[in-house]
Amino acid sequence: MSETPWWNAERHADRRPILLARNRTRRAIGDWLEARDFIEVDPSALQISPGNEAHLHAFTTTAIGNDGLPHPMYLHTSPEFAMKKLLAAGERRIFAFAHVWRNRERGSRHSPEFTMLEWYRVGEDYTVLMDDCAAMLRLAAEAAGVRVFRYRGIDCDPFAAPERLSVAEAFARHAGIDLLATCRGAETDAEALRAQCRAVGIGVGDDDTWSLMLSKVLVEKVEPHLGHGRATILDRYPAAEAALARPAPDDDRVAERFELYACGVELANGFGELTDAAEQRHRFELEMEEKARIYGERYPIDEDFLAALAQMPAASGIALGFDRLVMLATSAPRIEDVLWTPVADPAQNGDSTR
Repeated sequence: MSETPWWNAERHADRRPILLARNRTRRAIGDWLEARDFIEVDPSALQISPGNEAHLHAFTTTAIGNDGLPHPMYLHTSPEFAMKKLLAAGERRIFAFAHVWRNRERGSRHSPEFTMLEWYRVGEDYTVLMDDCAAMLRLAAEAAGVRVFRYRGIDCDPFAAPERLSVAEAFARHAGIDLLATCRGAETDAEALRAQCRAVGIGVGDDDTWSLMLSKVLVEKVEPHLGHGRATILDRYPAAEAALARPAPDDDRVAERFELYACGVELANGFGELTDAAEQRHRFELEMEEKARIYGERYPIDEDFLAALAQMPAASGIALGFDRLVMLATSAPRIEDVLWTPVADPAQNGDSTR
């Protein structure tokens, strides 16, 4: 049976309370940030580089210059590069509700176009962002008029103080793996991790990279346990998995990076921002080498961004999936349920199911 299209009047009437809760949540968060001297900015989506992470895929387009010549451009996967340029320009507290685009991603929690709430604090430790995250959960719950977040049978109290857990602690607790034993600074030992994975019954291939194995363990063994009862802050990611973050001052194997989880769903990704332009270039180049090896493509490096990074003050920043936050606050099963106009599926063009 064909699914009723989202623009059907009766279906829209069913979705409308969720969409109005989305609007209230956006206003509440914006008001909360502005009350703390944050300035809302509107970063441009069309960029020289969409970002330089190996496993993020961008939408590519072509700009025709006044000279009539074509130039490749990209829709950003995050407003990060543009917003950090504003920090270099002198802004100290900024936020944006930015539409972003990620290719090869579509599912119950993924839309090719979605809204990312991103904010930055100059001269403040990244742990302050953890307090911000706790506030965002409360604000979303209040805006939706709920006391509990619920997703796929998992409950989370948005008013409870989040649990803070390091990645190493989470791997030991939920997978029986000593992750940091496979790290030496930002260098990793794939064979050591492979042996540990196989010893605890996690299926990994002979050619799997350290990063791929880490991702498998995280998805299969760790993430399903996070954000139950209360939110979880998964902190101190391995340095090899934190290309945009500062190394931790007490252990060069880990970095100032954390992720926020509720109901087993990843909501946010925060950093103590790396401001060493030479190191950032090196990390971008490694990421693009990996992208070329796996996918046969690479994205350009935004030289303007690296020049700005050299002038950027110490800062902390975070990106939060706003649509996912609304999903949890409204108990919506799919991301399309919380989007005013869901992205069309070209594979369904001419089919009334969309």
